[in-house]
Amino acid sequence: MLQPSIDSLQTKINSKYTLVTVSAARARELRDFPDKFSRPQGSKSVNFVGKALEEIEAESLTYELNDDDVHETI
Repeated sequence: MLQPSIDSLQTKINSKYTLVTVSAARARELRDFPDKFSRPQGSKSVNFVGKALEEIEAESLTYELNDDDVHETI
C-alpha cells in the first residue's frame, strides 16, 4: 500500500494533477542535487517520489500557483 495515502495527501493539495506535478518536480530536485538535501527524519521511502510525497504529507513542501505562467491553448 502506498504511504502516505492519496486521501491524506489530498487534504494538503486538493488537485491530483497539482499533487503529481509538485511531487514530480521535487523528486527531480532530490535526484539531481542529492548533496543539497538531507533525508527527512523518519522517512520510510527509498525512492525520490516517495520522499517527495512524505514531504507533502509533513507539510514541509508547499507550492505557489503563478498565474503569469498559465497559457491557454486552442
